Amino acid sequence: MIKLEFTTDIEATREKVWKTLWDDSTYRQWTSVFGEGSYAVSDWKEGSKILFISPAGDGMFSTIAKCTPNEYMSFKHLGEMKGGVEQPPDEKKEQWTGSMENYTLTQRDTGTKLTVEIDVTDEYASYFKDAFPKALAKVKSISEN
Repeated sequence: MIKLEFTTDIEATREKVWKTLWDDSTYRQWTSVFGEGSYAVSDWKEGSKILFISPAGDGMFSTIAKCTPNEYMSFKHLGEMKGGVEQPPDEKKEQWTGSMENYTLTQRDTGTKLTVEIDVTDEYASYFKDAFPKALAKVKSISEN
């Protein structure tokens, strides 16, 4: 498992960036980079389960490890979903089970610095190195408009 980090400076308040990240309509916009129509199902409270899924019901199930509104969100990924059903663990999935995905919003004089840290397997590192900057560019665009 390797940790990747991505950052972007956004000319908007932390509150606006937070809303862009986690409100359903804008979440769907920026995560379309990872899969058209993808969305999340959660109450967005610390300790709660969250599903990151496609329209076909494929994706991941996770928990919200930490949530400090307008500052920090942390997900602990637990397993895979297929057709809306949580899949039992297997050797391949266990390689990334427990991986973390963290979002930190830092107030700056002229806006917000958004930092994302994700744990990935070597197999998916190049995919995320390509996709995450595109997703953060969408977060930036939405937040600044």
